[in-house]
Amino acid sequence: MNHTSPNKYVIGLDYGTDSVRAILVDAHNGTEMATHVHWYQRWKKKAYCNDAINQFRQHPLDHLEGLESTVKAVIKDSGVNASDIKSICIDTTGSSPLPLSKDGKALVFTPGFEDNPNAMMILWKDHTAIKEAEEINRISATYGGINYTKYVGGIYSSEWFWAKILHIIRQDEKVKSAAYTWMEHCDYLTYILVGGQHPDAFKRSRCAAGHKAMWHKSWNGLPDEAYLSLFDPYLGDLRARLYEDTFTSDTA
Repeated sequence: MNHTSPNKYVIGLDYGTDSVRAILVDAHNGTEMATHVHWYQRWKKKAYCNDAINQFRQHPLDHLEGLESTVKAVIKDSGVNASDIKSICIDTTGSSPLPLSKDGKALVFTPGFEDNPNAMMILWKDHTAIKEAEEINRISATYGGINYTKYVGGIYSSEWFWAKILHIIRQDEKVKSAAYTWMEHCDYLTYILVGGQHPDAFKRSRCAAGHKAMWHKSWNGLPDEAYLSLFDPYLGDLRARLYEDTFTSDTA
C-alpha cells in the first residue's frame, strides 16, 4: 500500500568500494522506511583491475546500475510516493576521477573506449600514480611559486586527482586526446541525477575539490595554469575546462 503521510522523504546513497547502499528516510521524524544494497557486478569479477600494479578501475555502469536498482527498490519497499521524495544526497569514495568527452559523457561510453581501463573511474585505492605524486611534491616545494600542497599537509597523494590524471595521460595518448574534462565520483553521479547537459556549467563539490584537486579560495580556486603546465601542458589547458567556484553540500 502507499503511505499517505503528509511527511516528506529523502534518500541517501552511500557509494562504497564494493557496493552502493540506499536508505529512504522520513524527513519529519527520521524513521527509516527502507534500505537496499547493490553489489557492483563488474567489480566482483575484478574487471579492469590488476592487483600486481595496484590498478583499480571501475566501470561507471556499476555505479549507474546501482543508482537505478537501489532507488527503485527503496521506493517500492517503502510504499512511499515518489513525488513525496524531496531530496537525494550522495557520498562516495574519493579521490576517484573519471574522464568525460566534450559532450559530457563518461569517456568509456564513447566508441573505441568501451573496455579501456584508462577511460574508467580511477578508484580511490588505485596507486598507479606514485611517481606522479612524488613529482608533484618535489616540484611544488622547489619551483619558486605558491606551494599548492600547503593546505594538504605538504604531501600530495597518489590517490588524488592531479596525480591520477597525469599518470593516465602519460600512459594513454588516446584518452589524453579525447578527455575534455574530468569529474570526481560524487560530482559525476550528481551530474547524472540532475540531467547535466554540459560539464562546464555543473556545480562541483568543494569537499572533492579541496585537498584532492588543491582548490583554495586564497589562490582563486585551482592551481594556476603555469604551475599545472610544469607537469604537462594538458593539465594547464584542462584547468579552463574544470571549474572556478565550488559548492558545499547544503547547496542544491
